[in-house]
Amino acid sequence: MAAWVYPTMGVADYNKQRVLSVLNEYLLSRTFLVGEAVTLADITVVCALLLLFKQVMEPSMRQGYQNVMRWFCTCVHQPQFSAVLGEVVLCETAAQATDKIKGGPRNTEDAPTNAKDAPNGAAQEEVSKEEEQDDGGPDATEEALAAEPKAKDPFASLPKSSFALDEFKRKYSNEDTLTVALPYLWEKLDNDGWSLWYSEYKYPEELGQVFMSCNLITGMFQRLDRLRKHAFASMALLGVDSDSSISGVWLLRGQQLAFEVDYESYSWRKLDPGSEETKTLVKEYLSWEGEFKHIGKPFNQGKVFK
Repeated sequence: MAAWVYPTMGVADYNKQRVLSVLNEYLLSRTFLVGEAVTLADITVVCALLLLFKQVMEPSMRQGYQNVMRWFCTCVHQPQFSAVLGEVVLCETAAQATDKIKGGPRNTEDAPTNAKDAPNGAAQEEVSKEEEQDDGGPDATEEALAAEPKAKDPFASLPKSSFALDEFKRKYSNEDTLTVALPYLWEKLDNDGWSLWYSEYKYPEELGQVFMSCNLITGMFQRLDRLRKHAFASMALLGVDSDSSISGVWLLRGQQLAFEVDYESYSWRKLDPGSEETKTLVKEYLSWEGEFKHIGKPFNQGKVFK
């Protein structure tokens, strides 16, 4: 990151490198760097990238790194990040590299650069101090991670439901949506045991080419693979390149959102299964046909979580 940021601050020569490609590919099927929640790895890398996104990565440059942007925005919008970093405003116009390095060239010949260049006695003393500090016990981070409670199954305590999700999925996959699958849904749906939700991606201004935007949906579905027994969703990409929106309808077990994967990147609204608005939304998103007036953009393509 320093190769991009430091030249704009006048403390290094300019040497642009595309160092985000590996990270972008890695995050294609992941919400966070390690596991399904924020860890020290996310905190460290977000802080390393902070100046890059605030000073250099203007919108045209961010389009090629949709997975990184989704992860970065998810992290910095967490309350814990906001409490320390404040509001993170993404760069609109890239800062330009300066012609001269502040303070002029540095003379590094007169002083040893590390313990190996120092006299033998100083080097040995440095090693001794490091060995004294490392007593082999757990550090504060390890103790905090060990103290975290184990995740509980949010569906374990729910009462049995009469609605057969697998049967609905079979009808949706194998029979006509409008004449078979939707009538089955409204007839059999257990409103006490299941809930309907509308979700919409919060950052449409960051969406570029359609195929890259669709990768966001695919990546989210992959990260939610363990939820398939308890959920069904139909997501749609509406609009065209550089003018699109991601939204969809979810059918979830229980009355609360039971997952946090990609949660912060979307707005969520619980739907009333008896309202005409809900009937219209479910019909449009499950059939991929309709006007989608609430978005104001035409249907482009859709993906189903089942």
